[in-house]
Amino acid sequence: MSICRTDQNRWRWTVPEIDEPFSACQFRRYATTCMDMILPLLASTWLSGVSAVAADAGIQSLHERQQKIVTYDGNSVLINGERLMLFSAEFHAFRMPVPSLWLDILQKIKAMGYNCVSFYVNWGLVEAKPGEVRAEGIFSLEPLFEAAQKAGLYLFARPGPYVNAEVTGGGFPGWLQRVQGALRTSDEAYLKATDNYTSEIGRIIADAQITNGGPVILFQMENEYMFAVEPYPFPDFDYWNYVDNQFRSVGVVVPYVNNEAWKLGGVTPTTPASVDIYGFDSYPLGFDCWNPNQWPAQGLPTDWLQRHREISPNTPFTIVEFQGGGFQPWGGAGFESCAGLLNHEFERVLFKHAYAAGATLFNVYMTWGGTNWGNLGHSDGYTSYDYGAQITEERLVNREKYSESKLQANFFHVSPAYLEAERHFASLDWTDNAAITVTPATTNTTKFYFTRHTQYSSLETVAYKLTVDTVEYGNLTVPQLSESLFLTRRDSKIHVSDYAVGDKTLVYSTAEIFTWKQYKDKTVLVVYGGPNEHHELAVEGKGDAEVIEGSDVETDQKDGYTILNWEVTEDRKVVRVHKDLYAYNYWVPPTEADLGTADVIVKAGYLVRTVSIDGSSLSFVGDVNATTPIEVIGGAPTSLKALEFNGKALDFEQDDSGVVSAVIEFKTPDIKLPCLSRLKWKYLDSLPEIQSDYSDDAWLDADRDTLNIANPLDTPKSLYGGDYGFHTGSLLFRGRFTANGEEASSGNALDLTTQGGNAYGTSVWLNDQFIGSWVGNAVAPAHNSTFDLPKLTEGEEYIITVVVDHMGMNGNWVVAEEQQKNPRGILNYALSGHKQSDIAWKITGNLGGEDYADDDRGPLNEGGLFAERQGYHWPQPPSDSWDDSKGHD
Repeated sequence: MSICRTDQNRWRWTVPEIDEPFSACQFRRYATTCMDMILPLLASTWLSGVSAVAADAGIQSLHERQQKIVTYDGNSVLINGERLMLFSAEFHAFRMPVPSLWLDILQKIKAMGYNCVSFYVNWGLVEAKPGEVRAEGIFSLEPLFEAAQKAGLYLFARPGPYVNAEVTGGGFPGWLQRVQGALRTSDEAYLKATDNYTSEIGRIIADAQITNGGPVILFQMENEYMFAVEPYPFPDFDYWNYVDNQFRSVGVVVPYVNNEAWKLGGVTPTTPASVDIYGFDSYPLGFDCWNPNQWPAQGLPTDWLQRHREISPNTPFTIVEFQGGGFQPWGGAGFESCAGLLNHEFERVLFKHAYAAGATLFNVYMTWGGTNWGNLGHSDGYTSYDYGAQITEERLVNREKYSESKLQANFFHVSPAYLEAERHFASLDWTDNAAITVTPATTNTTKFYFTRHTQYSSLETVAYKLTVDTVEYGNLTVPQLSESLFLTRRDSKIHVSDYAVGDKTLVYSTAEIFTWKQYKDKTVLVVYGGPNEHHELAVEGKGDAEVIEGSDVETDQKDGYTILNWEVTEDRKVVRVHKDLYAYNYWVPPTEADLGTADVIVKAGYLVRTVSIDGSSLSFVGDVNATTPIEVIGGAPTSLKALEFNGKALDFEQDDSGVVSAVIEFKTPDIKLPCLSRLKWKYLDSLPEIQSDYSDDAWLDADRDTLNIANPLDTPKSLYGGDYGFHTGSLLFRGRFTANGEEASSGNALDLTTQGGNAYGTSVWLNDQFIGSWVGNAVAPAHNSTFDLPKLTEGEEYIITVVVDHMGMNGNWVVAEEQQKNPRGILNYALSGHKQSDIAWKITGNLGGEDYADDDRGPLNEGGLFAERQGYHWPQPPSDSWDDSKGHD
């Protein structure tokens, strides 16, 4: 993910304001299911666009000599010759340091209809000490690979070395501040510094490739490689080839993807340093979440198709990071506001706009954001990384955008023709209303009509008629049995014509398709629409459509096809069989470890993770948050004998059409929290360093010259934490000087410049007397303060204690800009009446620095506060000798 640059030169995303009334209206989608696809007598056959196709001469791979499992062409990625619409979810395992919970998140991603997960590897977490890569315990990648395979997901590996990701240093380890070469360049010192990491992590990823039976199908080195400061060249093809060879030499053979922050075409399949698949980022609404009802006037990208044809026409249209939410800076509006800005309406309009342009490799950043545990995060953000994503930080799936994503993903999984369709530019010619824009995608038969408001952020409801192009019946204007279709506020539709549903054909459908399944005795189609919309579909063949349940369903016969027309309401409508229900409650669950979906369609509330069929038994695994009716509308054994949910048998009924009904009882868990005020509390002084009897003998003498060539010293010796191996958490300094009697006549003050990153703070004591603080500012990474001193006694020794809050290192988004090397600590100081050299400084930080003590929790878990250095935050601290306390009032 790309963000702004920090410190003195800040990059900002700006979002123009739009004066529009805010409406809190949220649309529920209502589903229509059509079984027997519509009458047995409609027996026409049609050869649909086949998803499994042989790899032809147009299918390319730079690594085709090494592997032929994962290939691609200008339309899509193929696995073993089968075309794949890749719906990928960004998930960072390091933001959930409990590997046993990864499967929970991945199953929720799979249940959403996604089939791939993209993940970063954080170099700074696994090689915090130069030369020692520790990809073990919670930092091991193997449990992620295992969870992905168990959930039935492919993986897209993105190990950097630079990742950004809103983590400290952009994923760079702190010790790179001492490396003499410019970062992300072909400087020898930098390249050598990356060798160990890329070799070790590259081997781990290579072992998990699909060629070795693992889940990894795609690979991205570097990230958002876009700009460089002079005199460094951009693109630096020597640099790119070096990094490429680092991973290639250890066996990474799946297709390599480039990810640009914008569509510039710096490194493509045709440049001197090449890549297999070209991709880019898109964050069309930006990150200003303060006004979630306001969408920027220019937020709809209109050049995607043209730029794709110009830059990389022979590779799949790839969006490596499409906006799934937004990061939040200090003082931001909060992630719930971001979830409101980037909500289900955003997905309906902007996700579908990406599909209209031809995206077939579509990765949503983030799908689950997680938490910046310890000191993981960058200095521009805080502990939560919820991101307003489809799945909340606490792993809930109750945001409407999750369900909207599920509707969209499942449609494309049953629409193989989309993967071979020719893309066309947007046009006003397909409807009778210039307020509606249609972008068609067409094969020789099937047509997709991506339909949106011409003014993409419109809050209006617009009536229109659509012209559809059909093979057998020419151009038809629909609807035919009612006056108009309606497009409501911030919505878009995917209408279809000549659409294959098994061995049947939809002549057209204005209602959107969720899924369809063909069984031995029937075909089940689920379509949906918003409340009070009118929809119409036509099925090839003639016959009497039987309305079994519901009202306001109009039918008609035309030459060769049958029309159904209805208004979307909450009541049930069954047309052999045709039911109107909440589409969000429908699931097409996978069997465990199935890379696709099973043949079961079920309405079951909050979450259905997996399904299994064993003879005449049907078992679901899922979650409920209330007593929930369950209805299996397709795929159940015809003579069902047993139905289970989470291993518990359910009483059920099965009607003549095979539909199974049951109820899952829910009992609210009885959770009792302890009364905190009644607990026995202990406390100790968390800053003993200011006491007169405190010994700092174990601290390091601050007597080093800096190795940080990007930031020359303004002090006699370095007071940069990074020069002493301290890259995380609070930094503590103690400076000794002897009063000389000149202090008062020279101002009697301490002038101090510190830097800790945005929103950091600094506090200062003279002996045990507090003399002041800089409490911080959301956009101030450094600050100069002048602290008045008390009267000093000539000849006495004094100790200055300084605590600097380390908010994380800067990222290094611009090549060679060296932002990551911006130091943390004391930049400059002046003591009235003294030379700088009169003060002898000592420094400490996290215990051991780069030789950190806590291998289990890793290098970013601890800072330099006394309790942390003593390990008192670990279980069972030696608290018997601590003072008693009544706890927090």
